[in-house]
Amino acid sequence: MSSNDFNTQSDTQSDTPLGRSRPHFIWAAGTVLSLMGNGYLLMRDNSVSTDLAQLQEKTQTQIAALSQAASASAQDGHQRLDLLSQEVKDQIQGANRTAIKAVERARSEVRRHVKEFDTKLEEQKKEQQQVAVDLAEVKETASATSSKLTEVGGDVSQVKSEVASAHSELQKTGADLKRVMGDLGVMSGLIATNSRQLTALRELGERNYIEFDVQKTGTPQRIADINLVLKKADPKRNRYTVEILADDKRVEKRDRTINEPVQLYVSGNRLPYEIVVNEVKKGQITGYLATPKVTVARR
Repeated sequence: MSSNDFNTQSDTQSDTPLGRSRPHFIWAAGTVLSLMGNGYLLMRDNSVSTDLAQLQEKTQTQIAALSQAASASAQDGHQRLDLLSQEVKDQIQGANRTAIKAVERARSEVRRHVKEFDTKLEEQKKEQQQVAVDLAEVKETASATSSKLTEVGGDVSQVKSEVASAHSELQKTGADLKRVMGDLGVMSGLIATNSRQLTALRELGERNYIEFDVQKTGTPQRIADINLVLKKADPKRNRYTVEILADDKRVEKRDRTINEPVQLYVSGNRLPYEIVVNEVKKGQITGYLATPKVTVARR
């Protein structure tokens, strides 16, 4: 069949009643489809609107929850910040109080040290002043001492000269001294016959020398640790008689001459005591008692 035939057939069919009603059907179908599409779109739009509303509500709820949470978190943060700020303030105030106390203690310690230093400095100044005064006195004393030493030097020279002279005199006098046998048959010490020789004996220092002047009174006279009683004095013959009391014993020495050692032993001494009468007068004798320097008991 050719195209022309087909077209002719089509034209022939369109002229029938069915052919004439087909466009109306198509339009109706299109309208229905259009309505259905619009309805679907409307339903879809309503569904989308509902979903959108729900989504908005949910979003708003979430936003509100987040806002509330954020607000609570911010409030909690503010509270924590306030607490932290208060703690920091308290710590700062405590540190300030501690620092102030430390500064006060340091100032007090410094003032105390300064006061002690001032006191010590004042004491040192006083000590220095006293030392200066003492030094001045020492200098003055040293000057006076030096002057006195000069004077003493001259005196010493003079004393040396006098001592040398006395020593020479003593040597000369010592040459005149002699030892004699005592009445007990013991060699005596050096015998002095006058005061000059007795002085020389004392200078030699061999024995103790006690001078005496005994009167004829009948009463014992104490000489050192013995007692003497003059019984008789004969100036013409230079003789005398005495009674000696020692160690609760009484010994009589009769008819002794001047410058004769009258000897007796006293307890506690190895060497004898010696009585030397240098001068006999009427009713009187003058002389000395010589006793040992060292007390040694006799064996």
